[in-house]
Amino acid sequence: MLIVTGTVTARPETFDELLRAALDHVARSRVEAGCLSHSVYADCENPLRLFFFEQWADRPALDTHFAQTGSHAFMRAVRELAARSSDVQIFPIAERRFPHDRRR
Repeated sequence: MLIVTGTVTARPETFDELLRAALDHVARSRVEAGCLSHSVYADCENPLRLFFFEQWADRPALDTHFAQTGSHAFMRAVRELAARSSDVQIFPIAERRFPHDRRR
């Protein structure tokens, strides 16, 4: 599994439009193969900043997501509407079952 995070900070006059673009992107992403979760959150310390948290089954699923037309359109919107954005961070997560875990 992979965890993906990133932030984007809007300009005051573009926040509403950027939020709509982010929510549309999240909704599109959630139905993609290999997407385990995809969310956007408002930062409590900076109301113009959005934080993205995603879980993907594997790297091929994430690469397919990045190649989608909708992902490209969202990145164009970010470039147009954001004051700044962070690099996307990708964290591989090793899944481990513990002996007391009954979900097997």
